[in-house]
Amino acid sequence: MPTSALLLALGAALVHATWNILLARAKDPRAATAVALLVAELVFAVPTVFAWHVHRAAWPFIVGSGALQLLYFTLLITAYRLAPLSVVYPIARGGAPVLVLIFGVAVLGHSTSLGQVLGVCLVAAGILLVRGARPTVGRGVLFGLAIAAVIATYTLVDKVGVTHAGALPYLELSMLVPSLVYAAIYPRERLRAEVSVPTFVAGIATFGAYCMVLLALQRAPAASVAAVRETSVVVGALLAWRYLQEPVGWPRLAGAVLVAGGIAAISLA
Repeated sequence: MPTSALLLALGAALVHATWNILLARAKDPRAATAVALLVAELVFAVPTVFAWHVHRAAWPFIVGSGALQLLYFTLLITAYRLAPLSVVYPIARGGAPVLVLIFGVAVLGHSTSLGQVLGVCLVAAGILLVRGARPTVGRGVLFGLAIAAVIATYTLVDKVGVTHAGALPYLELSMLVPSLVYAAIYPRERLRAEVSVPTFVAGIATFGAYCMVLLALQRAPAASVAAVRETSVVVGALLAWRYLQEPVGWPRLAGAVLVAGGIAAISLA
C-alpha cells in the first residue's frame, strides 16, 4: 500500500470520527447536523462545478443514495441523543462491512474464506464487549446495527452509481436533498443557535472524509483502504472518552479494537 494512500486512509478515519464527535457534543445535534450538511453543500459547490461529470445513468443511484443518506443521518443523530457514541459508532462502522459480506455470500453467491469468517467472529466478539450490560447500551447496539444496515445498503448503491459520475459531483448531488430536507424541518432559530465553528468544521469534514477515501482508492486496492479506514472505530472510542466524558473502560476499548481487527481480516482476506 503506497504511503500516500495509507496517510489518506488514516486521515479519513480521523476526520470521520471527529465530525461524529462534533455533532454528538452539540447542544442540539439534529439542528447542528442540518447546518453542517448545508455548509458542506456550499463549500464543495465550486469544486463540484470544475469536476462536473454526471451521466444520465447515474441519476437513479443518486436519488436512491440521497434517500438512504437522509435515513442514515436521522438514525445517527437520534442514536447519539439516546445512547453513548462509544457504543453506537463502533457497531455502526464495524457492522456495515460484515453485512455487505453476508449479503454477497447469501444473495449474490460470492465465495467466502476462513479469514473472512474469522473477521466476522472478531466483530461479533467486539460488539459484545462494547455492549456491556447497561440498558442504554443495549439500545445503542440496536441503533448501531440499524445504522450499519443503512451504511451497507448505500455502499452497494454508491459502488455502482459512482461509475457513472465523478466522485465529487455524485456526492454533492446525492447529499443535496437530505441537506435541504434537514434544514427545512427545523425552525430557523434552532438552526441559528447551532451556527458555530465546530458545526462548520463538522460540515466540511463530512464531505472531506469521503473525498479522502476516494483519493486513497485511486492509489491502493479497496480492501487495504477499507482495512485502514476502520481504525476510526478506535479513534471514535478514544475521542468519546476524552471529549464526551463517556465511561470508555478497557472492555469497551478492547471491543472497538476487535471490531477494527475483524474488519481488517474481512477486507484483506
